[in-house]
Amino acid sequence: MAIGARHSRGDDGVGSTGTESAADAAAAGERRNVSDTAGVILLGTCAAWSLITAAAHDGRPEGMLLAVLALAAGYASGRICGALLPVAAPCAAALIAWGLATTTPHFVTDSPLIGPLGRTGATTALLVLATGAACCAAWAARGPVLRSVLRLPAAGVTVTAALLGSATATAACAAVLLCSLAAARVRRRVPGLVGLGLATALATGTAWAVAEGVLPDGLTDSLEGQLTPHRVQLWRDALDMAHREPALGVGPGRFGELSPTVAQSLTPDGKPHSAPLQLAAEQGLVGVALLAAVFCWVLCALWRAARPTPVVLTAGASLTALAVVATVGNALSFTAVTAGAGVVAGIATARPMVDAGARHEDGTRARGDRSEQ
Repeated sequence: MAIGARHSRGDDGVGSTGTESAADAAAAGERRNVSDTAGVILLGTCAAWSLITAAAHDGRPEGMLLAVLALAAGYASGRICGALLPVAAPCAAALIAWGLATTTPHFVTDSPLIGPLGRTGATTALLVLATGAACCAAWAARGPVLRSVLRLPAAGVTVTAALLGSATATAACAAVLLCSLAAARVRRRVPGLVGLGLATALATGTAWAVAEGVLPDGLTDSLEGQLTPHRVQLWRDALDMAHREPALGVGPGRFGELSPTVAQSLTPDGKPHSAPLQLAAEQGLVGVALLAAVFCWVLCALWRAARPTPVVLTAGASLTALAVVATVGNALSFTAVTAGAGVVAGIATARPMVDAGARHEDGTRARGDRSEQ
């Protein structure tokens, strides 16, 4: 009777574990489906809104549509490659981003008007994404030795940023690397992701306050000295347009036509060098809200991801650094950057086939043991 009782308890224990595992897997799959559906709706809304605002003011929505397409394609590619090759995929992404940042001429050309933050654009963004991808590969690897080896490329990217003479890129890459190392001590990902979201909101609010001129004089002068008066004037032009057309904006791609500062520039690029301010000017407050919603969706997708917390927080830190860079630069104007951001987010939210196969095998073995008993 004692042996039978033990077998009975064993059957119940194994059976309940298998049932709970199946229920957890089904619930996790349903949450991922909801997150993916929300992402599709948000990106589709961004594309539709750019078409609406373009039709209202004879704008050119091609740039926004291309950015949305690049982000979606990068995210899908990252999900697929991250599921099949959880270590090799982020390594390849890091190498490609580093190669683009260091070998493409127009990425590393400084603007004489933008000044000290002339490299706060595609170069900085790609180096940040390369650092984040390399750190994700390190956390996805098994064993402390291999992880340490895979962190060397991330340190190398930071050194590359210093050699390029970009203090902004160096600081951003170092911050991502340090956040990745600190992620090992974080048990819960929610506070970390909330902190990253608040950091992005703080950077956006600061840029907006500088453009509005509502900060104390001393602080405003200090920030303008680092950002350059030309950039700040571009931001103020963007806010003037947003005040005139708060609902629909002046139309996608029309900032360069309507900005007095751009008209007086010797080498204009037609950009306000701030993603949220550009959307406020060209697509109104709804465009800014959609941009914020997309970033929040990425953070929610990371929260729901099945990957380990260090991988999730590393990707979140990399994307947050990119968001901060895009707040004070024209990083999101480059297709390679938006696609790279999608790849990093996709890799961090992918469910590796190896782990899924191991769980399936464990569940099958448990059910087999139960049937034999």
